[in-house]
Amino acid sequence: MNKTKKAVILFSGGLDSTTVLAIAKAQGYSCFCLSFDYGQRQTIELERAKNIAKACNIQDHLILRLDLDAIGGSALTTDTPVPKNRKPGEMEKGIPVTYVPGRNIIFLSHALAWAEVLGAVDIFLGINAVDYSGYPDCRPDFLDAFATMANLGTKNGCEGRPFQLHAPLIAMSKKEIIATGMKLGVDYSMTHSCYDPIGELACGRCDACRLRLNGFAEAGIEDPIRYVKD
Repeated sequence: MNKTKKAVILFSGGLDSTTVLAIAKAQGYSCFCLSFDYGQRQTIELERAKNIAKACNIQDHLILRLDLDAIGGSALTTDTPVPKNRKPGEMEKGIPVTYVPGRNIIFLSHALAWAEVLGAVDIFLGINAVDYSGYPDCRPDFLDAFATMANLGTKNGCEGRPFQLHAPLIAMSKKEIIATGMKLGVDYSMTHSCYDPIGELACGRCDACRLRLNGFAEAGIEDPIRYVKD
């Protein structure tokens, strides 16, 4: 593959998006990471994203400010309590309060705009429809529909240079994601997943922490990040 081929990576600094970045780099893309300060209650993930992007020597890292906290509607942008200690079966029932209304639609729209400016047609994101918390914007049918819309409503699409949306983790379990990242040399100690950290310590009890911990356990690997001690 041409080493100068560009890709925009939706990048949160979490386990999934960091694995996706490693996959894109391994496929020979010149990576442009896009992160968002969207009014989330904690911004540790943005610091981690900055550090990872720097360590990976990516082409550019853009952090955009979006005031989704002004809209509210999510435990990640308001003072609504984050659910804790939910079992896998509970996570599969309904859409949790940590869902941020329209988040992936908004994020992908910004990624499309930046990709057009960069002359890129490839966009990578870390959505997953296996080990996840039931978000409707993490499913294959959502991604397919968004790609159709994107190529109808952009200059790229109208001029015959359609966007390709890559979600390499979408059908993987957390165990498989971690195993893939380990093979690619991902340093998971640099990542952040927790919805409700205490300082820089992960809570260990929110959906994101429990899915992460379970994935590492199934992979037979110790999670290298630090957790609050009960």
